[in-house]
Amino acid sequence: MKTDPKTPARIVITGAPASGKSEFLQKLKLHPSFDDFIFFDEVARMLLRENPDFHEDMGAFHREIYRRQIKQETEAADRPFITDRGTVDAFAFHPETTATVGTSIEIEYKRYNGVVLLGSSASLGEAHYRIDDIRRETIDDALIIERATKSVWSAHPQYRLIPARIDLEEKYQEFLAVIGLLAGRDIFRD
Repeated sequence: MKTDPKTPARIVITGAPASGKSEFLQKLKLHPSFDDFIFFDEVARMLLRENPDFHEDMGAFHREIYRRQIKQETEAADRPFITDRGTVDAFAFHPETTATVGTSIEIEYKRYNGVVLLGSSASLGEAHYRIDDIRRETIDDALIIERATKSVWSAHPQYRLIPARIDLEEKYQEFLAVIGLLAGRDIFRD
């Protein structure tokens, strides 16, 4: 289902906190159908581990996320990749970033030939929502982020939404099937 078979797959996994992005990316790294892919972990999480004070200047934080995301994608050259968030995610969290880095959502959409938004477990209620030392958003915060993320990505021509599920393995299997289609891979071969 890739738009051009000569173009390497460049797929974004996005979503609000507690959507399964990081866990699903880790599982994909071990899947034999994707052994030629580069996988990018979430830049925001790496930056916050390096410097928790980045929360104090959201403009600088999102410009740095954008800069590092562009750098790693450029270094991928002609290799296929799957990334935990893409450049457009910065615009969901900090819309001003679009102008400060001199781009548009339409330009950024062209960087990717697939986008999968994973629904957050925040929509399932308190019993299913976890926070950690980096992601400390409340359930309400996570749902606001999910709406913002959906609003910036949903016009991408290869956007797919996988809603939150209590059964995480069921959600992963749907995710795996969608990623396989977007990447042009038969993931269920023996």
